[in-house]
Amino acid sequence: MRKSWWKILAVVLLIYTFTAGFLIHIPHIGNLKETARNLFFHVPMWFGQITLLSISLVYSILYLRTPDLKYDIFAVCFAKTGILMGILGLVTGSIWATYTWGSPWSNDPKQIGVAIALLIYFAYLVLRNAVPDIDKRAKVSAVYNIFAYFIYIPLIMILPRMVESLHPGGKGVEGNPGLNGADLDANMQLVFLPAVIGWTLLGAWISTLNIRLELIRDKNLLNAE
Repeated sequence: MRKSWWKILAVVLLIYTFTAGFLIHIPHIGNLKETARNLFFHVPMWFGQITLLSISLVYSILYLRTPDLKYDIFAVCFAKTGILMGILGLVTGSIWATYTWGSPWSNDPKQIGVAIALLIYFAYLVLRNAVPDIDKRAKVSAVYNIFAYFIYIPLIMILPRMVESLHPGGKGVEGNPGLNGADLDANMQLVFLPAVIGWTLLGAWISTLNIRLELIRDKNLLNAE
């Protein structure tokens, strides 16, 4: 129970997010109306992705300092879950954009940046599969993962803020129905923070399950040899 408390917390917070997220009263901002409830799903997924990819980065650095293959497994498993969170974030964002901007894809700088960032991380997975030697694969993957992370951050957090963007935080365009942090009332804040923690913990949980499977698989391969 002591080791599983954070998993229980993840379940409780997500149940709370889904329940309160659909039932609480929210202010109608511009033409967002009830679609603003997607804030409890779309945005926390991106927070979760950033956290998971940051953990993956740390393990890649640790591997380069101490070539332990466990670090490589941890890095790739957290990266895979981060990619999954990114895909879910992109899908929920497209659904939200359909109702607020009139199209699931508006060639918004942040949408394009996110798509490029995901492709960079997909290339990370392809690169791993292309290198048969385990030690060489781990080293090359660690180096690539570090570069991918420091390309990813500007693509989704810096460059979109420097140009006109429909997303909040950018220079914006006239009539942009974006949702800023200042628009969150007390009710939304009570759901938003637990949602961020819940989705992040869920991503960590998925990653740890994947890590256990990878470690079992590697152990079986060693025994077979």
